Amino acid sequence: MKILELKNVNKIYDGSEVPVHAVRDVTLEFEEGEFAAIVGPSGSGKTTLLNLIGGLDMPTSGEIIIDGVNLAKLKPSQLIDFRLRNIGFVFQSYNLIPVLTARENVEFIMSLQKWPRKERDARTYELLKAVGLEERMNSRPSKLSGGQQQRVAVARALAPKPKFILADEPTANLDSKAASNLLEIMEKLNREEKITFIFSTHDPRVVKKARRVIALEDGRVFSDEKIQSVND
Repeated sequence: MKILELKNVNKIYDGSEVPVHAVRDVTLEFEEGEFAAIVGPSGSGKTTLLNLIGGLDMPTSGEIIIDGVNLAKLKPSQLIDFRLRNIGFVFQSYNLIPVLTARENVEFIMSLQKWPRKERDARTYELLKAVGLEERMNSRPSKLSGGQQQRVAVARALAPKPKFILADEPTANLDSKAASNLLEIMEKLNREEKITFIFSTHDPRVVKKARRVIALEDGRVFSDEKIQSVND
């Protein structure tokens, strides 16, 4: 089932001298349950494209449609609510709330969505167990390693059962072992929860795990390859 569609999407930033055409005429579709990597050199438009998909920025022209909803048609307050309910974000810098425990960070968005306490507690424990951190649920970020913090961030993104997860260079600050562990967890959750994952990455380990690789060059889609998994 198609859950995301980009139609002739462009993003132009008005610079002080020359406008920057960061994304050029991008047309893509994503199906439910994909595990896709957007790759390309620095400045190719990867992060800009991810921000556009996530509604953190709006295209100069073109349409982004998520589950039948055109993001450009939403008012700012509607867009915030739509993101909250449909899109999970995993950032390179973790972005955990430092004064909250791992458990509190994971349940934060569910609290905003007014999930009942019992359901929130069950979902939080389920996800922290899935990422191997159920025994650290009462630890604050400062007491966790980088790999552990990123696993909490993944659990937080998955908590409200979004349509898909956008992950911007999620392994960039992790050592090899932590990155491999994180990727295995995300791949497992992708298969079990059927949530689409879309990565922006330079990391060959992420690309190796991906079942679809979209290459950008100068803001354009240079290639789009679906890779048959042995488990498919």
